Amino acid sequence: MPDTDRPDGTEPGTESADDAATEAAQNVVDEVTTWEYSAEKDTIARELDEGLEDAQVAVDGAERDRLVDEIDDVKDHEDEGSPRVHGAHPEDG
Repeated sequence: MPDTDRPDGTEPGTESADDAATEAAQNVVDEVTTWEYSAEKDTIARELDEGLEDAQVAVDGAERDRLVDEIDDVKDHEDEGSPRVHGAHPEDG
């Protein structure tokens, strides 16, 4: 049995491109939530889109809309923190 200290039980170096993209997308969501949660929804959407593009990752349309809505909801529930990214993938070139 391999010796691993990773909480998800995987061995280092075995993450998929989608796992790495999801982690990168989560970092973007955390950043946008921290700085923009009290902004208007269109500002949140723009900052999220720009951050994902800069990170060279993408989420599907429904996931993007959910993230924007949940970041916007933080202004009413500041103790909840950032929404979780359910899935992302590397940007297509």
